Amino acid sequence: DLESCGVFGLLEAVEKFNPDLGTSFKAYAYSRVRGAMIDEIRRLNWVPRVLRQKVRRLNAVRDKLQQETGEHVTDENLADALGIEISELHKLMGQASLFTVSSLDETFPVTSGEAVRLGDIIADPAGADPLELIEMEDGRKMLMEAIDKLSERDLMVLSLYYQEGLTLKEIGKVLEVSESRVCQIHTRALKRLRKKLKQQEKGTASQRIKKVPRQNEGGEIRK
Repeated sequence: DLESCGVFGLLEAVEKFNPDLGTSFKAYAYSRVRGAMIDEIRRLNWVPRVLRQKVRRLNAVRDKLQQETGEHVTDENLADALGIEISELHKLMGQASLFTVSSLDETFPVTSGEAVRLGDIIADPAGADPLELIEMEDGRKMLMEAIDKLSERDLMVLSLYYQEGLTLKEIGKVLEVSESRVCQIHTRALKRLRKKLKQQEKGTASQRIKKVPRQNEGGEIRK
């Protein structure tokens, strides 16, 4: 879902953020998280933009003819108004029916005579994938474990910078060091964090490979 995409976008922001460029982490992370969510929305929206525009025009012309004549609009009149062949109109109407939106609260009768909600009888393609939830949780755990392994000073600088919103100059006053020294500590802490995340990712991948059963020459699975 969008929340998990945002989390992965945040993790990517932590790994790729470069304070030397002069951009605040908050602004950089916002851009990465927003971009990850927009990419996911675009991936889920499978209907081509051109087709959506054609369907909107078809509906607008049909409504206009209906208002002008006060009668049912025939396919022939609609095709003439759109300036297309009747066969092309039927093709467009068929394509439009493929992405007609229905309410999940809409009910349908069943053999028992009772009404069943549409939302109760169809699968949710946008529902959370258990594997994605596990990967998202693993990502959170890896990030927290990597942060816990940082030195006290590194953790202090990151906390003051990202959680408290202090500038490097303000952090220098708190720690009684120069702004350039704080910048060095900040850069070093991020490098260590990225390194630990990569090491943990490699370790996790190795563990998954070890869990895959192997076969011997006779085709038997070895433990």
